[in-house]
Amino acid sequence: MLIPTRRRTWGPEGQTPSLPYSYKHDRISALAVLTASPIRRHIGLYARFQQDNFKAVHVAPFLRHLLRHLPGPVILLWDQGQIHKGPAIRQVLLDYPRLRTEWFPKYAPELNPAEQVWNEFKGHTANSLPLDKQDIRNSLHANTRRVRRSQDKLRSLILASELPSPFD
Repeated sequence: MLIPTRRRTWGPEGQTPSLPYSYKHDRISALAVLTASPIRRHIGLYARFQQDNFKAVHVAPFLRHLLRHLPGPVILLWDQGQIHKGPAIRQVLLDYPRLRTEWFPKYAPELNPAEQVWNEFKGHTANSLPLDKQDIRNSLHANTRRVRRSQDKLRSLILASELPSPFD
């Protein structure tokens, strides 16, 4: 969102840091998938951003694109959001029998490594002031590239969730 994420920071003694901003609800919607290959011991990050809210009709093509890049059987761990349900998603599951879905319990973001991706992004951009949607989009793409380059960072996002390591 254009409203900055605030975090504790340093400032001159006796002077409270301030971050002026205009209150706008403009935002970019984001979708992320962390992949883990137990054979290659490799973790990947795939992301998509758009101006409108994501719906199942947007998630289905993203899944099809993802499956073209991932060989072999795929187990997809999902929260129970509405964008993960519906006819478009059912069709993807029918078209790709190698894709299996498992559901996280309701209201369990601590189990979802994708939530750790957003925490990482927000922490890295805290106390900055995006001027418009393009600033947000640029920041999201830069964060995606930064995190994607580090296998250690990607592993830490999975291990920060309460899921077991995919490599054990």
